[in-house]
Amino acid sequence: MADVNRGNRPLSPHLTIYRPQLTSMTSILTRITGNAMLIAALLIVWWFLAAATSEEYFNAVNGFVTSWFGDLIMFLSVLGLWYHTLAGIRHLIWDNAIAMDIPTAEKLGWACIGGSVVLTILTALIV
Repeated sequence: MADVNRGNRPLSPHLTIYRPQLTSMTSILTRITGNAMLIAALLIVWWFLAAATSEEYFNAVNGFVTSWFGDLIMFLSVLGLWYHTLAGIRHLIWDNAIAMDIPTAEKLGWACIGGSVVLTILTALIV
């Protein structure tokens, strides 16, 4: 039997159809923080290479790294590192088929977000 509504239906689900869920947003954020930490790692490698090159070059790079913008990048990198770590622990829990129900999964998502903020502030205060 032919489906008469075939041409009227969307071919695949679209972002405008579904409401974003916390678990999907935290998964996307895990991927973003993983890639964003690469930028901070490159900044640190640049700083080390400048230290090994010359004093003038190191002073120039150190001026950038210790500027307000460099401090912001490093602060956000620590936030991303803590979030990525907590999200990795959450995935290790899920790999053991624990806390897979939706309410518990959402609590773990909020715990990753809140925990990363708290741990970032503690790290900034201690260091």
